Amino acid sequence: MTKVLPCVEIEPRVQPQRGSVVWLHGLGADGHDFEPIVPMLRRPDVRFVFPHAPAQPVTLNGGFVMPAWYDILSLDRSPDRESEPDIRRSTALVEALLQREKDRGVPANRIVLAGFSQGAAMALHVGLRHAEALAGLVILSGYRVLPERFAAERSEANLRTPILFGHGLFDPLLPVDLGREAHDFIKEQLPEADIRWHQFPIEHSVNEAEIEVVARWLAERFE
Repeated sequence: MTKVLPCVEIEPRVQPQRGSVVWLHGLGADGHDFEPIVPMLRRPDVRFVFPHAPAQPVTLNGGFVMPAWYDILSLDRSPDRESEPDIRRSTALVEALLQREKDRGVPANRIVLAGFSQGAAMALHVGLRHAEALAGLVILSGYRVLPERFAAERSEANLRTPILFGHGLFDPLLPVDLGREAHDFIKEQLPEADIRWHQFPIEHSVNEAEIEVVARWLAERFE
């Protein structure tokens, strides 16, 4: 049985609970990273789950140990840029978090899987492979991992899953064209899904305008 990661959890302040948001942080951060934005999302009827990724050495950062969903081996845009075994391991960890929400009474179609940067790459990877239809995916400053595996592994249940992409126009770490490529590819592959793209005049971060877009999108998912 896969362990459940330690998490920062913010329980609904009002009942009935309308759903859950599982939000994956970026490389080197932790579950507290996006905790402060919860009031700005205006969902007091939703549980927010912010897991802490396991700590591990990251090759790109000189082997420094930090919270990471997977090792990044290089900046080259090649299929083996990221560690596939790490991605598979983290997929199981994220799936365990989704299962825990279902075990707590939240059906899959009331769960949003979100992420930023490396966490966004994981959210996209896991969300489109999950066996049950999710409420939606939020992909902020993200990109695709294991792109050559998508056709064989994608889930029929999530062919219509709404996806919100957001990216900074001036991102020096993950250039906007990486996010745009992910959006364009998924939109082509999932023509019946509601897939949206937003870009913002920021670097590798989020701003109030992007958070507001997410808030309005969540209102649609949990109406």
